[in-house]
Amino acid sequence: SWLGGPWLLGLMAQLLLWGSPGAWASYLRRSSSCMPIPHRMALCYDIGYSEMRIPNLLEHETMTEVIQQSSSWLPLLARECHPDARIFLCSLFAPICLDRLIYPCRSLCEAVKRSCAPVMACYGYPWPEILNCNKFPADHELCIAAVSMDDNSSSRRMPRASCKDCELEEASTAREILESLCANDFAVKIRILRKNTTTTISDFDLDPSRVEVLKHGPLLRTEIPSRLQQWLDIDATCAHNIMRGTHAGVFVVSGEVQSDKVVVNKAYAWQKRNRNLHQAVRRWKHHRCPEQAG
Repeated sequence: SWLGGPWLLGLMAQLLLWGSPGAWASYLRRSSSCMPIPHRMALCYDIGYSEMRIPNLLEHETMTEVIQQSSSWLPLLARECHPDARIFLCSLFAPICLDRLIYPCRSLCEAVKRSCAPVMACYGYPWPEILNCNKFPADHELCIAAVSMDDNSSSRRMPRASCKDCELEEASTAREILESLCANDFAVKIRILRKNTTTTISDFDLDPSRVEVLKHGPLLRTEIPSRLQQWLDIDATCAHNIMRGTHAGVFVVSGEVQSDKVVVNKAYAWQKRNRNLHQAVRRWKHHRCPEQAG
């Protein structure tokens, strides 16, 4: 199962140790039924348990309504904004079928909101009031806690999706590539490695021995590897799209510097058949951008 291990086992252990039910861990106060999570419910099928309660914690009364409403969250999940986003959403859409209501912890809601709300805002959607984190229990009560380390407790920032769709570019002509390099703050040829990971978000590393700086712009050459590793850490969607399922690859990337981070605008795969890209990189050493020529 997708996450049947740590978080579900932890929840069962809490139930065994729990005493009398509190305000957020009371027995079900209304009629409900246990139903199998259907294949058609892509958001929560194979989440780690097989049955859910209807009505759910968002007051959806029928499975048809649950499937319809939950499917609208799949695009956000595809943006990989937080590794616990699926657990959080499924705890509400498909609550685990136990003898009491088990809500997500407030800290889980806050962690997911912190990473995912900015991505939703990119597309004009506010964080809905029905997911107001203040409605959920504090961590010391019985609730579903976060599985992943958040940026408040880890030296490495939580991967965050970018608002900008980032895809590999076709190396059209050498001239167009040179114009693109001129238009961006920096340009580098790098090798990216996909790390083995058990999380739902892909994890990537920069090969520090394979960094060729074509243009450093406002950055120091020595800081480029660390800044690019930061980009790989926080922009999971962009890196995932560039890699296209491969475990390693060499790319020419260019972008801009925005205060404390770099943003990649263009990425080309360094392959033998990309003759225009090879030609552009060779010509770059002697190329003068329009502002330089003036």
